[in-house]
Amino acid sequence: MSFTLAIVGRPNVGKSTLFNRLVGKRLALVDDQPGVTRDLREGDARLGDLRFTVIDTAGLEEVTDDSLQGRMRRLTERAVDMADICLFLVDARAGITPTDEIFADILRKRADHVILAANKAEGRAGDAGVLDAYSLGLGEPVRLSAEHGEGMDELYHMLRPLAEAYAERAAADAPETDLDVSEEADESYHAPSAKRPLQLAVIGRPNAGKSTLINKILGEDRLLTGPEAGITRDSISVRLDWQGTPTRVFDTAGMRKKARVVDKVEKLSVADGLRAVRFAEVVVVLLDAAIPFEQQDLRIADFAETEGRAVVVAVNKWDLEDEKQEKLRTLRESFERLLPQLRGAPLVTVSAKTGKGLDRLHAAVLRAHEVWNRRVPTARLNQWLGAMVEAHPPPAPGGKRIKLRYMTQAKTRPPGFVIMCSNPEDLPASYTRYLVNGLRESFDMPGTPIRVFLRSQAEKNPYKGRKKAAPSKLRKHLEGRRES
Repeated sequence: MSFTLAIVGRPNVGKSTLFNRLVGKRLALVDDQPGVTRDLREGDARLGDLRFTVIDTAGLEEVTDDSLQGRMRRLTERAVDMADICLFLVDARAGITPTDEIFADILRKRADHVILAANKAEGRAGDAGVLDAYSLGLGEPVRLSAEHGEGMDELYHMLRPLAEAYAERAAADAPETDLDVSEEADESYHAPSAKRPLQLAVIGRPNAGKSTLINKILGEDRLLTGPEAGITRDSISVRLDWQGTPTRVFDTAGMRKKARVVDKVEKLSVADGLRAVRFAEVVVVLLDAAIPFEQQDLRIADFAETEGRAVVVAVNKWDLEDEKQEKLRTLRESFERLLPQLRGAPLVTVSAKTGKGLDRLHAAVLRAHEVWNRRVPTARLNQWLGAMVEAHPPPAPGGKRIKLRYMTQAKTRPPGFVIMCSNPEDLPASYTRYLVNGLRESFDMPGTPIRVFLRSQAEKNPYKGRKKAAPSKLRKHLEGRRES
């Protein structure tokens, strides 16, 4: 990406709509009510032949205290300082307000390059607002309609000369982002690298401390935090070097019980968080030490396992516990009993506030990632299968025993195994669980999802179905001589 563009402006002027237009996807939440966006959200934008990073920001408000709006404003000001270019968006239909004038003055002082854009300018209704925008003293405004895609050519011609100045820096630093997790067969383990970072999602109930934990890993207040539950709405991704491991971490919105989610924005937030899990390789399920393993925690962990992602369970706010040893023993017993499908998954205690336990969390994440990529040789698998069948033979429905003939690993990420057998539809689920638990124990694959696919391999007669060969001329001649 050649440069970074931050979209700033008052609430509800269309910043997130323009962000989605530039990245070509509905990544940012959009709603008619103001104040939906609260965090900084980055995306890979494309405009003509330009490739750049775009940042969606919270609406700038005239608040400077420690309230939620005040913290949102400070985070947006941080985006202005981070960005190479600021796109200042105003509402052409509402006209220029005193708040626009205040923030225009802020941008003149803090931003290196400012482009003024009048959004919602389609038709004659926006003419007056476009003319008023000249009064801000930021040059000629670009007339846009983010909703309908109008004015993108004009914006391209404004960005083009500025982009050339950042071409050399782009050549030196062009990281890949938004890597999909491949489910195809992969025989070798690829350690995380700068080009292919480890994809990590942090999920959990509201107010479990997800954003605070990520800020502590980063070593800075990059994500918006506070005592209010449900501050994070978008799934925010941040790239970092975590103790020498190139990592891309997703902070997600807190997930409450479905029956309690009635607000439209919260529904979109939860859907955004679930989408982040699908883009992740390792999922950290963050629990609150005071109320661990509630029904919603179990659903969240089960969803990550169903999606086939490596899972690490982290118990936050451990610094507030007094009887740590007894509490830890209770947690492990509850974990084994309530989440048998994740048996052996790492259970780590951390304190996002103090940073204690982050080194153990890092080691557990790397271990889970390595197991998730593990490949077992076919020869070892078939030796193991023979021993498992001998120790506990499959059932014999109708008096005919099911034969497990051959086994191989077809996938990694997560590990997937194919077993060729007779009558696979008659093999009970309990026997499949017996094989999965044996794979975990024998090949040291704790916690990671394991998939077992049963395929039919009937013994075939190579001559079955062939037509009888026609007699040759010589054979006909000999048979005729015998008859004569």
